[in-house]
Amino acid sequence: MINPPPQTPAWVEASAKWLTPRRIRAHAAVLAVCLWGVCAVDFLTPGSFDRAANIKFQDFLSFYISARLIHQGRAAELYDDQTRTAEMLAIVRTHVGTDAFVRPDSNPAGRESVLPAEVHNAANVRLPNLYGPQFALLFVPLTYFQFLIAAQIWVALNLLLYGLCVYLIWKACPALRLHQSLVALCAVAFPPLFHVFVRGQNSVLVLACFTAAFLAFRAHRSWLAGFALGLLIFKPQFLVAIPLVLLLAQAWKAFAGLVISASTQFIFTRIYFGPALMHSYIDTLRHMSRLGAAELSLAPIQMHSLRSFFILLIPWPQPAFALYAFTSVAAIALAATTWKSSASLALRFSALTLASVLVDPHLFVYDLLALAPALLLLVDWILTHSQQPSSVTLRLLVYLALVLPLVGPLSQWTHLQLSVPVFAGLLCLLWRTSRTPSHKLASNESAVV
Repeated sequence: MINPPPQTPAWVEASAKWLTPRRIRAHAAVLAVCLWGVCAVDFLTPGSFDRAANIKFQDFLSFYISARLIHQGRAAELYDDQTRTAEMLAIVRTHVGTDAFVRPDSNPAGRESVLPAEVHNAANVRLPNLYGPQFALLFVPLTYFQFLIAAQIWVALNLLLYGLCVYLIWKACPALRLHQSLVALCAVAFPPLFHVFVRGQNSVLVLACFTAAFLAFRAHRSWLAGFALGLLIFKPQFLVAIPLVLLLAQAWKAFAGLVISASTQFIFTRIYFGPALMHSYIDTLRHMSRLGAAELSLAPIQMHSLRSFFILLIPWPQPAFALYAFTSVAAIALAATTWKSSASLALRFSALTLASVLVDPHLFVYDLLALAPALLLLVDWILTHSQQPSSVTLRLLVYLALVLPLVGPLSQWTHLQLSVPVFAGLLCLLWRTSRTPSHKLASNESAVV
């Protein structure tokens, strides 16, 4: 017997009613102006360094170095930290243009003080390669350009791909058709997009995989959707939860497509680059936990998953990991139950996406770009099912999921990453909504299972 949903608290109803389209538009406009205004002030400087003397598009530098090593026939050095540091400093030397540059590890006493601030900052940057060798092949054409030009081309392509993904999801949401300008404004103001741009990250490719998977599920091509999700193997942490959800939900076609896609990419890489380099990559992944711990100690405010939530909250590693494991199992179980239900594809796919984000052990703020399809689908569902008891609470949680990544730096003092409980609350609400009597009869969309 399915229990009726509980009464929505009065404060939740009041908060949701306060979130009118006019207010949301104003919030998004202010957020967009602040984010991109800061970006313009910081980046509108000549050369490859921002006003703080940091390398522009810093994360892209790692991709660029990997591609350059492959282009130079030095693929065997892809996972050698000393080689990567030397390549990075060579690029810095080129763009600083100083004869005073000397490798920091070879400086005589007192020599380092005459180096420019850019060189000092670059020398303290670590650029570990956490991606398979096949991923660097995408960037080989960009090695024909200087670093800054290549980075600008990369971020421009990212913005175009992001706009295309948002457009395709928006087009699949009938209730959002009347809110085109508001959707576009919120897409521009989405905080993860800002971080993707300023760092030159690759999270738009993750977004593209999720977008392609949703469109394939919508077209009743489950194996193709699984194939799109399997492409996420270039960021294997995203595939911690998804295969388990599909397996537990008995979504065999999607699961098979995922396994074939991931295996094909792995086999191709092993054949193309050889087993020795693959062993180096796997060894890097095996020691990724130590790197993750170092990153958490340096930048805890940038992470938004269950693992980082408990590490921030609890100072003891073993209890923190135990809670992460327990809640991850719960998240996977909730997502699998939701996926197996007769709820609409919008709810089921959003639950799958939320589970992948929550369980991801290495998720930074820019990777939250993967939530864009889920947030759009949930808003469309809210507008279509405004009479559903859960739509009020869902509206508030979706709004918080959109803006809370912006206040992540507060966790430096509070040790509480507020976005993670909101993501977990969304997943729990989707699970509960999928069990309501209104979803008892199967919809056409459920045939994709």
